[in-house]
Amino acid sequence: MATKKTYQPSKLKRARTHGFLVRMGTPSGANIIQARRRKGRAVLAVTPTKKRVTTK
Repeated sequence: MATKKTYQPSKLKRARTHGFLVRMGTPSGANIIQARRRKGRAVLAVTPTKKRVTTK
């Protein structure tokens, strides 16, 4: 019997674990956000994707 792969992607779990509010909730997480700002990262933390509304 084969072992299941360890990475089972879920956007919701990803956001709850690595999201902006979670990062800012701890001192070390805030340091991570601060370091990413200093470095000039376009994306500071994982955010849940919003559905795109297309207009015709």
